[in-house]
Amino acid sequence: MAVDKDLLALDLYALLGVAEKAADKEIKKAYRQKALTCHPDKNPDNPEAAELFHQLSQALALLTDAAARAAYDKMRKAKKRAAERTQKFDERRKKVKLDLEARERQAQIQVSKEEETRITRALEEEILQLREEGSRQLEEQQKLIQEQIRVEREQRLQSKRDGCGEEGKGAPRLKLRWKCKKDETQGSYSEEVLLQILQKYGEVLNVVISGKKTGTAIVEFATVKAAEMALKNEVGLINNPLKISWLEGQLKNSTVFSDGTIQPPIALDSVISERDYESLVMMQMRQAAERQKLIEQMKQEDEESCT
Repeated sequence: MAVDKDLLALDLYALLGVAEKAADKEIKKAYRQKALTCHPDKNPDNPEAAELFHQLSQALALLTDAAARAAYDKMRKAKKRAAERTQKFDERRKKVKLDLEARERQAQIQVSKEEETRITRALEEEILQLREEGSRQLEEQQKLIQEQIRVEREQRLQSKRDGCGEEGKGAPRLKLRWKCKKDETQGSYSEEVLLQILQKYGEVLNVVISGKKTGTAIVEFATVKAAEMALKNEVGLINNPLKISWLEGQLKNSTVFSDGTIQPPIALDSVISERDYESLVMMQMRQAAERQKLIEQMKQEDEESCT
């Protein structure tokens, strides 16, 4: 009997709605029930109904022919076994693929861990090297600070031995005066303010504001040069200027002005040295700030390494 190849791809038992071991009587009954619903006369405008009716008719012819049904069953079972083999193969292939992906992921994780360990060790070595280098720099800076303190101490001692010039006695001192009423608070000047104003010229050994006479203070410098610079250049606060005069330690041949201040002799060499001195003071202040910043940074790193 002639059967469409497309029909063999279908499950004819499922198409008719019967079991695989159904008898011819059950197959015919199922065919009648299905065919009535999709007969072309009942569905003239539905081409799918006509196609289904044709498939049901061929399924009936095949399954009610013993030889054709036996061949169909044999083919059906062979297809089922092939599908099972394909499914098992797919499952094995899927398992192999999953195992391979798992091994690849594990290998990648291992490589990542080794890379992370390598980077961490390199970073630790770099940090240790930086800390050692920072310690050497800190030690060098501390030696420089100690040397600078020693030089300044020797300069102060030499200044005292020299007597601050022929007419100088002891450390150079300046007298400061400013307007200060009784109801004011030192006329906006305090020891801290005066120290901040005057220490840019050099080391200030002492600042004393008079408790009896308001608006008066005495400032003691470490060197005559610093006192000279303050006397010559400082004006104090804009809203309350300072009047500065020598108290002791001034140089010989200084010029006395009408307001009582004394101007040291000025020469070309002294002007040049004053400029150099200003540059030196600014450089020393910057170096001191940088050293302090470095010391604080190293202390912080040492504290973090101990925690």
